[in-house]
Amino acid sequence: MPVPAAARATSESNARQKALPGWLVALLATSCGLTVANLYYAQPLLEMLRRTFQLQDSTAGLLITLTQLGYAAGMVFLVPLGDRVENSRLVSVLLTVTALAMAVGGLAPTFTVLLIAALVAGATSVVAQVLVPYAADLAPDHLRGAVVGKVMSGLLAGILLSRTVGSLLADVAGWRTVYLVSAALMAILALVLRRALPRRAPTSTDSYTALLRSTARLIRVHPRLRRRSVYHACMFAAFSAFWTTISYVLTAAPYDYSQLQVGLFAFVGAAGALVAPLAGRLADRGLAHRLTPVTCLVASATLVWAGLAAHQILVLAAAAVLLDCAVQCSLIFGQHTIYQLDADARARITSVYIATFFIGGAIGSQLGTFVHHWADWRAVTLTAAAFPLIAALAWTTDRSHTSGKHRAADTT
Repeated sequence: MPVPAAARATSESNARQKALPGWLVALLATSCGLTVANLYYAQPLLEMLRRTFQLQDSTAGLLITLTQLGYAAGMVFLVPLGDRVENSRLVSVLLTVTALAMAVGGLAPTFTVLLIAALVAGATSVVAQVLVPYAADLAPDHLRGAVVGKVMSGLLAGILLSRTVGSLLADVAGWRTVYLVSAALMAILALVLRRALPRRAPTSTDSYTALLRSTARLIRVHPRLRRRSVYHACMFAAFSAFWTTISYVLTAAPYDYSQLQVGLFAFVGAAGALVAPLAGRLADRGLAHRLTPVTCLVASATLVWAGLAAHQILVLAAAAVLLDCAVQCSLIFGQHTIYQLDADARARITSVYIATFFIGGAIGSQLGTFVHHWADWRAVTLTAAAFPLIAALAWTTDRSHTSGKHRAADTT
């Protein structure tokens, strides 16, 4: 008796999931980290870039803002292709474009050229968000949170360590070297992933325009997607405001830190990445929704603390770690929730989620630089602290998790 197509597809998927090896999880985590780092190398370099191109600090902050907006655009227009195009081919093409854009950035004669290169590199660095749902698709249901947590720990380590690496390279060989080294890494990664990634059949045969329409439909039909996107947009706005402006604080009196010292501070903050696997396990236990306001309140209180103790470096370092822990927990909780909404549309669902919170990040980055330019660090932290409070207040009106209909589809 012939096996039905659906049953055969399920059997093949289960076999692939059980065969997911540790080296592949490690490769995916490393790839996500290296790729997403492109968005953050410049954060601790803003003072150096400001001097190179003779800019105001608020103008230099545009580099971070445009990079994040480029990433948001890539999430909307490129990541949905992950459901339609074979992933290893899509990833290699995007990484090739990223390598070229980073090379142009490293050779940029003017700040305008650097901005354009950063916009393109930001858009194509969405490779990380093609690989995360790819990992979620391969993982067995009962371990999905843990696997995604491991892959995300690599991505988050890339976000945090990129600041340290960028500072160290810039201190030794100048800021242009940061971009050129990244360009070489992206080219190598394009070749490695093209050969190493198992082929994953597309889950959709829709046209590109139909994919975009279906992405808009997902926003309408999944209230949890809308909720989690807004929650983390607020958290990421606070995160971006802090990390975009902290280099101005550290390079000014009373610290007067060198680029190397700024990098070492960022390295301390990277300790927050260690919480990602724990967050994944908590999500697997069904605690994502319940712990969401806790992460928001921790982030808000931490930012207020950092503002009140601006001249105490140990307090700033502890605040950086706590803030990163809270933001990473929020990210993992959100991803664990949205990945249960529609297994055949994970790339499109991811595109909505990440695009929304990177728009929040762009708002936080630019608002943070403006507030710092017109006021001071304490004003920046108070402004940033308001964003997680907004998310916590929004959470109090969230009833989607109590709906029987949604509970069957996506348990938090």
